[in-house]
Amino acid sequence: IMVPDLLLCLSFGYAAALKPTCLSAQFSRPGDYIIGGLFPFGMDTINLTARSEPTLVVCERLFVDGLIWALGMKFAIDQINNSTSLLPGVKLGYDIYDTCFEPVVALQPSLLFLTRNGTAGIGVLCNYTHYQPRVAAVIGPHKSDLCLVTAKLFSFLLIPQVSYGASSERLSNTELYPSFYRTVPSDKNLVAAVVLLLNTFGWNWIATIGSDDEYGRGAQGLFLSTAGNHSICIAFEGLIPTDLADPKAQNQLEDTIKLINNTKVNIIVLFAFSQPAQALLEHSIRMGLSQKVWIGTEAWILSDIAASIPNIQSIGTVLGFIMKAGTVPGFQKYVADLFTSVQQDQFCQESREFNHHMNSDVLETHCKECDHISLHDVSSTLSRSQIQPVYVAVYSVAYALHRALGCTHRACPKASVRSWQLLRFMNTLPFKVNGQSFRFDQSHGTNTGYKLIFWSWKNGTLTYLPVGDYGESLYINKSQIQFHTADQKEPTSACFRHCKPGQFKRIKGFNLCCYDCTDCPENTFWSTKDSSTCTPCLEHQWSPVRSTQCYDRSERYLFWNEPLTIALLMLMSITVSLTCLTAVLFVRNLETPLVQASGGKLNLFALFTLLLLCLSCCLYIGKPSNNLCTIQQIVYALCLNGCFSTFFIKSLEVTLVTEFPRCAPPFLHWVTQRRAWLLVALCLLAECLLCFCYLHLGPDYLVADYKSLPTEVLLVCNTKSWLAFALMHGCNGCLACVCFLCTFMVRTSGKKYNIARGITFAILIYFIIWIFFIAIFATLKTVLRSVTQIGTILTTSLGILGTYYIPKCYIILLRPDLNTVDYFHNSIKEEPEEDSQ
Repeated sequence: IMVPDLLLCLSFGYAAALKPTCLSAQFSRPGDYIIGGLFPFGMDTINLTARSEPTLVVCERLFVDGLIWALGMKFAIDQINNSTSLLPGVKLGYDIYDTCFEPVVALQPSLLFLTRNGTAGIGVLCNYTHYQPRVAAVIGPHKSDLCLVTAKLFSFLLIPQVSYGASSERLSNTELYPSFYRTVPSDKNLVAAVVLLLNTFGWNWIATIGSDDEYGRGAQGLFLSTAGNHSICIAFEGLIPTDLADPKAQNQLEDTIKLINNTKVNIIVLFAFSQPAQALLEHSIRMGLSQKVWIGTEAWILSDIAASIPNIQSIGTVLGFIMKAGTVPGFQKYVADLFTSVQQDQFCQESREFNHHMNSDVLETHCKECDHISLHDVSSTLSRSQIQPVYVAVYSVAYALHRALGCTHRACPKASVRSWQLLRFMNTLPFKVNGQSFRFDQSHGTNTGYKLIFWSWKNGTLTYLPVGDYGESLYINKSQIQFHTADQKEPTSACFRHCKPGQFKRIKGFNLCCYDCTDCPENTFWSTKDSSTCTPCLEHQWSPVRSTQCYDRSERYLFWNEPLTIALLMLMSITVSLTCLTAVLFVRNLETPLVQASGGKLNLFALFTLLLLCLSCCLYIGKPSNNLCTIQQIVYALCLNGCFSTFFIKSLEVTLVTEFPRCAPPFLHWVTQRRAWLLVALCLLAECLLCFCYLHLGPDYLVADYKSLPTEVLLVCNTKSWLAFALMHGCNGCLACVCFLCTFMVRTSGKKYNIARGITFAILIYFIIWIFFIAIFATLKTVLRSVTQIGTILTTSLGILGTYYIPKCYIILLRPDLNTVDYFHNSIKEEPEEDSQ
């Protein structure tokens, strides 16, 4: 009936749309009770990742569907205000803002809705019972992602929020979202309809794809859990990106198409919004994906964006569920009249005055792009857009307000109603809209059912042909569906998948037909006797990923011919050469004052033990054994003890002369004559006893480690008893501490040589090396453990040589004028008379 009028208005609107209109000023009106609106006027926000300041986010393109939905809210409120029975004497106002499909955009008007009525500030109170926010209720937003954000916000103040498009099952949780309602069915109902469709046609080997957002992930997750209980096998499940500007998005889409092609499935269930669906379908056409049966949802199946893809007919058969929604009488004429009115100056002037009363300058996010479009631009969307969910959402709030105020069919009493007081009336009693009854269920949703539609192409023109109906059960008129197959009958869906050698079938769910071909992991192999699992290799064997057999492990230890060993042997050779040269130099100058003052023949013994200590590095190279593991620590402890015992004797001499000069003469012959060798022997004897304790408590033993290296067995010496280890090496530590304490504070006259300083630095280096050695040695269990021990031995030897013996060699060779009795005789004695002057 309205078609001629609409065509007439279209022609007039198209001709008059050359100048800007004031359509953007139509989304705000004052009233006794304000209803907030969140609608996606725009899409494609500009580079959100580049935001460095919380500035206003702008959308690039107009989303016509969002504009039509917003006009549906305006139409419903205008209709209610003109009604003489629903809210007589009460005028509803509205404040509608853009969301751009982005939470960061939707939060701005949401915060504005929470402000105290008449102000731009949000009160922070202990009790919000008497708090009156700017709006009585909120309509929208459309997407589940946004509702999950805003529903938490509005639930804090228990402001009723009614969405006209959010279907996520998560929003059914009334404990988390007590004030959230919706006039669309949840994804749980949609998934049940899809599963019934698959079972009706006997399709049990399918692929499912969802957009990487709350709707796609949530609906796909519900579908996967439901399909497994109905013997439907999932050959492939994947997500497609929503941020198509991301460089990785194209590769991800291409990989998805390749994986779908490899599964050989004929059925694809797609849960996605129009833009991700468009990108996937475009790639399917470009990459030559074979024709499939695509099962879609209202989120993309009615979209002009998807239907206008070039060569879209080649993708196969498209079936989909859309929500049952009745028509809204008078809406198309209302929109046509509005587009005519917004071109008139007087109407626009009145609209701007209304906006001024609403303080619209607080947040200017109304639809600015709307001023540059005509009725002709929105005509195709207007003819097919689902307006009833928005229309019903507004009426649900109006009926709740009617009951809260205690209105009759003639008048409403003048009373103050808080937003939270509307909730109890939202949950009670059904309400009628255009003769159809609605009510919210326990999950605050309305289940109106679905229609099954089929994309019917005739002469290049697409028609959305209804072919079925879903309420509590599914009815399908199969005769109206023309499939893409040669005989136009439904295709079969069977599994032709075969795993390759080295892969096993990992069953998914409880259906044997649904499995993944999974590579056998490391150290397992695939056997033809049992293709459903991988057999572990024996302990002494290994295998790579996707292997059909196991291989024997090779032994790993510190080999003689590897570069690291050669480098260590070269360093050992240098240390041995320095030690031997030092010993030869001391033998030739044995009777000189310097050698006698530093210990005489005791130096030769100390150098001999250092030589043995360096040569013991060879015990750590090559294939280890239990005996070698035992000998290593004993040789190290005894050789180091021999060297430290000579330092111990010299340190005692220093202490006696410097700290106890009067008592020193009777005891000096114990540390300066032949009896000094007795002390050396006692130190070695004590160390030998501790070595026997080490052997008794638990010496190091050989361990074959099969876990540290992937393809080799590691042969390493392991410490059995850390107590025995500490006792054996603790003796040397005690000797070092005594030497350090005896020599650290000794000062000598500038005319004398300081023997104590060399011992102090040698012991200090030993302590530093051992701090690092203990930390590394206790944690390493690889060949580096042997390398650490060799490094400790060589650095200790070089430290002792460099701090104690090399300076004396320097004097012997380059400063013989200092090698005199006057310079070294009683060099450790203090001269207090001189020092005090």
